[in-house]
Amino acid sequence: MFISLEGIDGSGKSTQAHLLADHLEALGHTVLRTREPGGSSGAEAIRALLVEGDPGRWSPVTELLLYNAARRDNLERRIEPALAAGQWVVTDRWTDSTRVYQSTRGGDRAMVDAMQNLVIGREPDLTFVIDMDPDTALRRGLARPGAEDRFEQLGADFQRTVRDGYAALARDFPDRVRIVDGDADPETVAARVRALLP
Repeated sequence: MFISLEGIDGSGKSTQAHLLADHLEALGHTVLRTREPGGSSGAEAIRALLVEGDPGRWSPVTELLLYNAARRDNLERRIEPALAAGQWVVTDRWTDSTRVYQSTRGGDRAMVDAMQNLVIGREPDLTFVIDMDPDTALRRGLARPGAEDRFEQLGADFQRTVRDGYAALARDFPDRVRIVDGDADPETVAARVRALLP
């Protein structure tokens, strides 16, 4: 099964991706853990271009192309081989992030979907959106060490718009997307995620 975790920056989705992979491994599954953008060596090189630096360094179309290049490399080199071998895949973000963030930043959702269909062609089997208060998430995101704060620099209003985008995404893909209340300690949220596994 291919599972993605989504949410606004600072929502705890990376922690939940880690805890979910641990849980699946404890059940005896072989799990590929990955992230987006990133996961493969080529995609990790592109990641630095996307998550560091000036928030306005790329136009929405250029950013979309970079995300798809990273995603395709990770899909070809790691995700498809793992799924073909019968492994589970847990990814911290996938195309849904691009759908939400690109639309929020003035991009074209139809173009995102067209690129997804043309270049990627694979949706997760199940997506968990970790939902939480945008102001709290922003404080968490800005408190993290490192330089990967390009989107946090866009502020609380941006976070609120992205949160609304994820709610709309759940309406667009009701068979796949599950909203999980992330306003709790990590283990409580992890239990909420596990309760929604098939």
